[in-house]
Amino acid sequence: MNTRTALTAGLTVTLAAALAACGAEVEGGGDAATVTVNRCGEAVQYTTPQNAVTYEAGSTDKMLVLGLADHIKGYVMPPANPPVEESPYAAEYAELEFLGDDLLNRELVVDAGADFVVAGWNSGFSDERGITPEILDGLGIQSFMHTESCFNYPEFPEETSPLEGLYTDLERLGQIFGVEDKAAEVVADYRERVAAVEAAAPEGEPLKVFLYDSGTDQPYTAGNQVPPNDIFTKAGAVNVFADLDERWTQVGWESVVESQPDVIAILDYQDQPAEEKIEFLKTNPNTKDLPAVVNDRFFILDYNEAISGPRVIDGMEAFSEYLNSIQ
Repeated sequence: MNTRTALTAGLTVTLAAALAACGAEVEGGGDAATVTVNRCGEAVQYTTPQNAVTYEAGSTDKMLVLGLADHIKGYVMPPANPPVEESPYAAEYAELEFLGDDLLNRELVVDAGADFVVAGWNSGFSDERGITPEILDGLGIQSFMHTESCFNYPEFPEETSPLEGLYTDLERLGQIFGVEDKAAEVVADYRERVAAVEAAAPEGEPLKVFLYDSGTDQPYTAGNQVPPNDIFTKAGAVNVFADLDERWTQVGWESVVESQPDVIAILDYQDQPAEEKIEFLKTNPNTKDLPAVVNDRFFILDYNEAISGPRVIDGMEAFSEYLNSIQ
């Protein structure tokens, strides 16, 4: 476990008291206070990171919304992510170091001098690529995984709704960095915004929504373990694949046709534009006669509104407005 530069005894006591008040387990002694926080289902001891590396916008945004830009060494942003200049945190991104647009890898975080890595399981951390929390632990580099992605994490799975996973991440990061009050404020605001979306849900039979991620031979879509499922449900619609206890998963076109979706939500990647996907659906024999396609009911969901991060709330509000506009 990495340690920070030595703290004064007074600061250690103050930090320990603050963390203890928020329910985190705090230990004194040595050069720095530590706090024990769950990483998926595993209790992990953290010291306050100073050189975090974040993977994708969801990870970076969670840090930025808590005011932790000064603790970020840099970020990795693969091509699927929209340009950071379009982000609501564009000014903060401009002050951070861009570390690369490839998949997360061990060499990158070691070369960056990282003492903390934030990513999801399989979407960042990966057995195949040789960068896992266990491997980083052995290198003395702390790590944090999105709770939503813990559903697939070996040995320490943790299942919750995607939205509750977002709140949990903000609260846990708040404990690790000693900004519990800020985390509580952000989560309370998000809960209030979600409640407003629920209150605005249209009356009557919920419209059926198919999330089209990608794929032509067989489509990838959203099961009930990723944010779009909560986006649709809270807004008053239903995910046609909500019965799949999966995250992002592949289905057959036959299942899509059977579901007869009223709306198709298109996941808009930077490297796979929504316009191309819509054109495919309009010309594909499997989908051209679906109610959503015939009625031109396409809702474009930004990539960063569909992965665990603060912008999920923005996507939910935008979908709510769209849903109310067509009913």
